Amino acid sequence: MSELILHHYPTSPFAEKARLLLGFKQLSWHSVQIPPIMPKPDLMALTGGYRKTPVLQVGADIYCDTSLIARRLEQEKATPALFPEGQEFSVAAFAAWADSVLFTHGVSLVFQPESIAVRFGKLPPEFVKAFVADRSQLFSGGSATRLPAEQARQQWPVFMARLEQQLSREEGDFLFGEPSLADFAVAHVLWFVKATPVTSPLVDAYPAVAAWLGRVLGFGHGAPVEMSGEQAIAVARDSQPAALPDEPFSDPNGFQAGQHVAVAATDYGVDPVEGELLHVGSEEIILRREDPRAGVVHVHFPRVGFRIEAR
Repeated sequence: MSELILHHYPTSPFAEKARLLLGFKQLSWHSVQIPPIMPKPDLMALTGGYRKTPVLQVGADIYCDTSLIARRLEQEKATPALFPEGQEFSVAAFAAWADSVLFTHGVSLVFQPESIAVRFGKLPPEFVKAFVADRSQLFSGGSATRLPAEQARQQWPVFMARLEQQLSREEGDFLFGEPSLADFAVAHVLWFVKATPVTSPLVDAYPAVAAWLGRVLGFGHGAPVEMSGEQAIAVARDSQPAALPDEPFSDPNGFQAGQHVAVAATDYGVDPVEGELLHVGSEEIILRREDPRAGVVHVHFPRVGFRIEAR
């Protein structure tokens, strides 16, 4: 089986989620550092246009979005489980809420002026300006909207109090008793909020939540080994994509295998990826595309949160 390659950068919250998943699974992986803003030429050679962070590469198979990355890691190593038996739907639904609603609130709080001044205080003004422009483009054209800081500040204590209550009443040390994807989906947002002393009290004020966060972060990041973007592209070029999943092709909108289509996220980072539609399964969409540098790759997207369009 091909080695795991994570394309990420240190301060990305969703990258931290993926790193913690790798740590929870106690996996070895290759770490490819990508720029936090566009352009990202090495990543684009693999994804065909998908620009969000992180991306997981396994040989010539490219996995987009941490919800799908989690399922790929579950295939890689079944235990400990990210979707405990009997709790699969509850865990997935809770994680989806955290990755969308809670994340939106966290971003609004972290990017309020007082926090920005601390977070970017030592960076060159030119980079800060480029970062702001990049994020404006990232959130353009999708369904996601910026949450006003006032609303985020008003609603955040409600979420934290609910988490505090859940943790105080749940048997075990985690949100659903035993660790699951739900814990990592919440933890990466709180990790992001704790990144500056301005917003850290919004987590530290809740002792059960703070103690739980320490337990989740304690899983660490597994065993990463540095790799360059050029080396990762060579891995893809020298590999054959894995066989398609052994399940029926199932698309309710009439798309057919072999059709030329584009797949794009619906919330933000909606840049389309064009290619040959190979598979629409219970959880994922797979496109075949060919790149001059990376060769033939299969790009995998989750069904939820992504759309298919004819080209």
